[in-house]
Amino acid sequence: MSTETIDPRYVDIDQWPTIRAVEAMLEGQMAAIAAIGSQAQAIALAAQAAAARLGTQGRLVYVGAGTSGRIAVQDGVELYPTYNWPQERLLFLMAGGLAALTQAAEGAEDDAHAASAEIADAALGPHDVVIGVAASGRTPYTLAAIAAARAAGALTIGIANNAGSALSAAAEYGLTVETGTEIVAGSTRMKAGTAQKATLNILSTAIMLRMGLVYRGRMVNMRISNEKLRLRGEAMVRDIADVDMAAASHAL
Repeated sequence: MSTETIDPRYVDIDQWPTIRAVEAMLEGQMAAIAAIGSQAQAIALAAQAAAARLGTQGRLVYVGAGTSGRIAVQDGVELYPTYNWPQERLLFLMAGGLAALTQAAEGAEDDAHAASAEIADAALGPHDVVIGVAASGRTPYTLAAIAAARAAGALTIGIANNAGSALSAAAEYGLTVETGTEIVAGSTRMKAGTAQKATLNILSTAIMLRMGLVYRGRMVNMRISNEKLRLRGEAMVRDIADVDMAAASHAL
């Protein structure tokens, strides 16, 4: 797997001047983002299919282990405040449970049985969409969840960072963002993680676009929960309805 390979260019990075190391890491991050370009069409197709499945009742399910799981959860939790996506229509399945968000449970990624059981407990159906994320593309927990979800009739999307991965093959929509070797070998929170986060950002936003939750480039369905968001909401009403701020404030 390329994400686990040692890149000879960086074998002595610990001896480099700090600025040289930082510049190399920045170059790697930029390359990771650029790698998503090859998957633009696949992301668009996956987003369209997901929106069509979700309708008014379907659930979005995020699945992952370790770093990939934490990145997946980070994407999903933003959908409620940003688009008022119902919390009951979001499900997070993470190896080791959600406690692994703050305390690493790396051994849990091998527990395929737990993943299958969690998918069964979720009682998924054809209106649900499951997004599995794994840099290696072969994490047993994530693979088992995708296989069980697909067998239950859910739409499955896999995001991996190694070519020819089992995850991309197992999911109905396999997104392979090849980020190559990490500057610190195996540290997939870096290039792979950056690409995963950006891919999820794009995918979930495209789904929300197709669900009608964006109007004229604005998050018109957002939750107003603080003063900053109230001001944002008032500005949206003012601009879209072509009224003054007093009228916009009264409308909210």
